[in-house]
Amino acid sequence: MTAPRRLFPGDPCLRDVLDLIRRSFAFMEGRIDPPSSMHRLSLAALQEQCRHGEIWAIGTPPAACVFLTPHPDCLYLGKLAVDGNHRGTGLARALVKLAATRAAALGLQVLRLQARIELTENHTAFARMGFRKTGETAHTGFAKPTSVTMERAVPGSRAQN
Repeated sequence: MTAPRRLFPGDPCLRDVLDLIRRSFAFMEGRIDPPSSMHRLSLAALQEQCRHGEIWAIGTPPAACVFLTPHPDCLYLGKLAVDGNHRGTGLARALVKLAATRAAALGLQVLRLQARIELTENHTAFARMGFRKTGETAHTGFAKPTSVTMERAVPGSRAQN
């Protein structure tokens, strides 16, 4: 598989990324409440992510992707998606490794992500990649937690030591 590459607002591959996310997140339909924010994604939203954060993809067409958004205290990973035919091949791990490299380059010490509370298999997968649960959050209008927050120290950072 090819190395991850950063996508930019005019990249024609963004349409394929949108399709990949929709296919990869389809299994959540009916399992999570509220429904996934991927339903609100559009090509314009992906272009905006490229302008204010980063989108990285592996393969042409993309077999995996991740959104990276810098915050003052962390690099946030969102929309990590791997095509069903490529699951278990290390693509998610490669994108998390890339995220750690990007965080270090940005001077950030922590990777953070959120996984829906119902998707315990995702919690397990992220734990295997070194993430640990640090909290729970609830979407607006929900009294119970709807997401688990997970974090991982960036290798070589003070947060790891």
